[in-house]
Amino acid sequence: MRTWLERRIVAARSDQVRAERGGYEFQDDCDKAAAEEMVCAALKGKASVDAQSAFTEELRALLARDDYIWRGVYNDTRFDRHVRSYIRKLVKMTKLNSGFGNTTHYQ
Repeated sequence: MRTWLERRIVAARSDQVRAERGGYEFQDDCDKAAAEEMVCAALKGKASVDAQSAFTEELRALLARDDYIWRGVYNDTRFDRHVRSYIRKLVKMTKLNSGFGNTTHYQ
């Protein structure tokens, strides 16, 4: 799981660069990639990554936060929405224990 998170961070950073080069039309894509990077970076160093139930609880605690602050975000409201949707997606992936094979482009 830790390796998957590290690879998703690298992929999210490259997606951000690609979106930033695209200009105004791709600002939402940049915010999506930044949201993914923020969530993965917040979880990467946690000990709960080793156990599925503890990882799910960590995700739920992250989802319960009021706001999310990250660098390079174009629209804070959209960014918060993307973070919450990505966390919900990870909760679902963890529950089903599937989808962790994709380590490249934005999911």
